[in-house]
Amino acid sequence: MTDTAHSMTEQDCLVAIMIAVSMSDENVRTSELLTIETIVNHLPVFANYDADRISMVSSTVFDLFSEEDGLDALFGLIRENLPARLFETAYALACDVAAADGAIRNAELRLLEEIRYEFALDRLHAAAIERGARARYISLTPPTA
Repeated sequence: MTDTAHSMTEQDCLVAIMIAVSMSDENVRTSELLTIETIVNHLPVFANYDADRISMVSSTVFDLFSEEDGLDALFGLIRENLPARLFETAYALACDVAAADGAIRNAELRLLEEIRYEFALDRLHAAAIERGARARYISLTPPTA
């Protein structure tokens, strides 16, 4: 796993957080994958990012989630490679992926809570980020299960 740690870019870490949220409830939804793709293709933080790396990052997250302490290992990788100035960005992207399908499930809520804790995010800042995601992903029709 050491080689992976050294090969994780800041952008890879942001992608890993989004993938982790999508995988958290063991049901990766198309809407979540499309949201990740859209984010990577359009946000300035991903300028010059090689989107082909998403599959490598996905495999890393999947492998870590199959281990007993995989979430801790993932957070360790992210802390090693993601500067603190991008913690709120990572949380915002995580919230966007969680909200993408119109319903945030318990596993996603628990992971978002872990991310807030790991990044030591101010609760009011986190609440504002969460509210923004909710507003962006609201649908005119009720979410389906």
